[in-house]
Amino acid sequence: MSGYWGYYRSGKPKAIKNGIKANSKRGAIGEKWWSKRWVALLESFDIGARLGRGRSYARKGQVISIDIQKGLVKSEVQGGRSKPYKIDIQLRLISNNDWEKVVDVMASKAIFAAKLLSGEMPTDIEAAFSEAGVSLFPTKNDLKTSCSCPDWSNPCKHIAAVYYLLAEQFDVDPFLIFMLRGRTKEEVIGALRKRRVLAVEPLALPQDSAFASEAEDVAPLEKCLDNFWDLGEGLDAVQPVPKPPKVSKAVLRRLGDAPISVGKTNLAACLPEAYEVAGRAALQKAAEYRAYRT
Repeated sequence: MSGYWGYYRSGKPKAIKNGIKANSKRGAIGEKWWSKRWVALLESFDIGARLGRGRSYARKGQVISIDIQKGLVKSEVQGGRSKPYKIDIQLRLISNNDWEKVVDVMASKAIFAAKLLSGEMPTDIEAAFSEAGVSLFPTKNDLKTSCSCPDWSNPCKHIAAVYYLLAEQFDVDPFLIFMLRGRTKEEVIGALRKRRVLAVEPLALPQDSAFASEAEDVAPLEKCLDNFWDLGEGLDAVQPVPKPPKVSKAVLRRLGDAPISVGKTNLAACLPEAYEVAGRAALQKAAEYRAYRT
């Protein structure tokens, strides 16, 4: 906590241009549950009217810059004096050993892995951290904050303004919370990919298996051209029931950019619309098929 600087009279802040302004114009700041958890941590410090002043600073654009690093947020906030105040918010990092435990839990749960690999934050991500015996969100003891202003309170209104703006940044990119705890989004996803690859074992069929013997009896393609598109025996019993995926365009998101471009546009940017069209067509065909069968 900052030392005592004597009586501190709060003055009107100097207006600045191009400051970082909160999107929220009134009421609470932060929409997602993880952003609300972050704001709740700030409010637990019981700093009274400084919370309201901090929200006002955030909405007026008094915060000049925010630099988010692993375990550290550095910021500058313009107050009533000529020089901006310098802010440091330090968070205790989750150890590498504990991060490995967390990633193991994430990889073991298919829906966690699918959403994270697709760039989405699961709504119950805290469960993975809890199962690994750690906490995603810091406690008071995990935080160390400082401001160069003369206010004796820590957090002060300048720190509070940065907290609120961080909450809105978490709304846009929740993976910033991971970075504040020691791992970037790319590091977490990379570790997940390695574990998922190792978890998938190639299917090896014995040469004398039923599958192998059936494969040997398959007629060559040139002998099947006349009836290639006919329904085979047993297909009448098949009733496809496709459903929308839990994670939209998961494969495209996992693969990232393609090695091929169409003009100046990467092929991966052209495919999402094609996936949407093909998916809707498949669902429509399946509905028509079920109606025909009934």
